[in-house]
Amino acid sequence: MHHGSLNRTAFSATAHCLTGCAIGEVVGLILATAWDWGDVASIVLAIALAFLFGYSLTMLPLLRGGLALGTAVGVALAADTASIAVMEITDNAVLLLIPGAMDAGLSDALFWASLAFALAVAFAAAFPLNRYLIARGRGHAVAHEYH
Repeated sequence: MHHGSLNRTAFSATAHCLTGCAIGEVVGLILATAWDWGDVASIVLAIALAFLFGYSLTMLPLLRGGLALGTAVGVALAADTASIAVMEITDNAVLLLIPGAMDAGLSDALFWASLAFALAVAFAAAFPLNRYLIARGRGHAVAHEYH
C-alpha cells in the first residue's frame, strides 16, 4: 500500500473510531453528570458506551450489507478493539490530568474544552496504531475487506 493511501486509510479509520468514542464519551459523561455519579463510575460508563458506539458504527454497514450478526461482531472486534482501547485510555488519562475537568458540569466551558482536547490527543495516540495495524492487514483493514 502506498504511504499516501496508507495514511489516508489510517486517518479515516482513526476518525471513524473517534466518532464512536466521542459519541460514547459524551453520552456517558452527560448521563453520569446528570446522575451525579463519581469519577470512577463516570469513566466506566463512558468507556463502555465508547466501545458500544464504536463497534456499532462498524457493524451497521456490515449488517446492512447482509453479513450475519456473528460475523459482523467478529469483524468489529478485530477492526476496532485496539484503536478504541488506546483512544479510551488516552482520553480518560488526559481528562483526569486536567484540573477540574472531571468536576466540571455540562454547562461549563471547561467540560467541553477538556473533552475536545482529550479526544484530539486520543486521535493523535490512536493514528500511529491504526496505521501500523492497517499496513499489516489488521485493525480496520479487516472491515475494509467487507466493503
